[in-house]
Amino acid sequence: MGVSVARRAKQIQTHRGRTSPCAYWLAGRCNRNPCKFSHASEPHTTYHYANTPYTYTRNSHSSSHSNSKKTALTRNIRDETSVVKPSRKSSLPSICKYWINGNCVYGQKCRNLHSWFHGDHLSSVAKLQQHKKAITGIALPVGSDKLYSGSTDGTVRIWDCHTGGCSNVVNFGVKVTSLISEGPWVFVGIHNAVKAWNIQTLSEFTLDGPKGQVLSMIVGNDTLFAGAEDGVIYAWRGSAEANSSSPFELVASLTGHSKAVVCLTVGRKRLYSGSMDQSIKGWDIDTLECEMTLNGHTDVVTSLVCWDHYLLSSSFDCTVKVWAATEEITLKEIYTHTEKNGVVALSGMTDAEGNHILFCSCKDNSVRLYDMPSFSERGRLFTKKEVTTFELGPDGLFFTGDGTGLLTVWKWLDVKMASSVQHPA
Repeated sequence: MGVSVARRAKQIQTHRGRTSPCAYWLAGRCNRNPCKFSHASEPHTTYHYANTPYTYTRNSHSSSHSNSKKTALTRNIRDETSVVKPSRKSSLPSICKYWINGNCVYGQKCRNLHSWFHGDHLSSVAKLQQHKKAITGIALPVGSDKLYSGSTDGTVRIWDCHTGGCSNVVNFGVKVTSLISEGPWVFVGIHNAVKAWNIQTLSEFTLDGPKGQVLSMIVGNDTLFAGAEDGVIYAWRGSAEANSSSPFELVASLTGHSKAVVCLTVGRKRLYSGSMDQSIKGWDIDTLECEMTLNGHTDVVTSLVCWDHYLLSSSFDCTVKVWAATEEITLKEIYTHTEKNGVVALSGMTDAEGNHILFCSCKDNSVRLYDMPSFSERGRLFTKKEVTTFELGPDGLFFTGDGTGLLTVWKWLDVKMASSVQHPA
């Protein structure tokens, strides 16, 4: 008797599944489980730099391969050659929304994650939940055993690093929209002012001048910069007057942005500012004159990070852009990384082996962790609301604050020591 058409088709399908590799698997994009084709071969993605392809193979941990990859990528970025975005989509699973709410019925059989993180070397150390609204700043002053966090609930909480308990609460009665530390000082951005605390002398000062909320702050070249809601960047330096009531003096007001300044960074002898007007401005750190305006984003510029010779910027337009120096004074956009959702914040660290890791917080309540400069994803964090701020700690520790008011302590298990990718002037 002849074999039926349906049976013959099944035989062919079985035979092909045993011998033919899955094309989608090879491209790193297969989402079928089980898949009728073979997943035996290593998936790969080819990056094209000019006329030279470079192949990245998933789960390759060879040090020689990693070093050659880093060298090739860095060389071509510096040469400002065109980069084709990898076609490989992320194969990392998503967190189970039902598990978040405590009502997933599939248990271990669920195809989605029942964990707040995904990655081989990540661990959640502690969760500190006492803020009632979004955390807008976290600071761990050098030499202190206290962690500071500010929130739009109007409070700054001081946490004991040994016990994890909240040792003190300062209630401002107005939104705290930024918080940083520098030396013995903790700076708190509120409406129309910056509060300055000296944690050694326990003295407190009010720095007046800003109009509206102080949304971002950074210290560079012995100067405190504060970006405000009125689009102005205010700059204070140490006061030389012996009889002054404050150790800080307002020395400049940097104007140029037409809307609120929401992020600041310092690197390569410049102050960079990002604004709701969708632009980035570069200011000479000594003269405080505006040297350049970068236009490339189509929505609010949410975060800026200086990394080696490059500036990274993120936006609600779902992109992270890489800018590099040119022969002229200005910077040139050399690469754009695209996310499915708006990017809320960036941060980064350098692990013990000197590899750069970029933290990319997105509006889908996740944080992508990318190896740089390849933008290959090595892990992911999940939260109930988007992560709004980061802070680095010693020995691979880092902190995140999210929109619910949760402060989470994380650790890289394979990192002995880590440092920020931020490079001061």
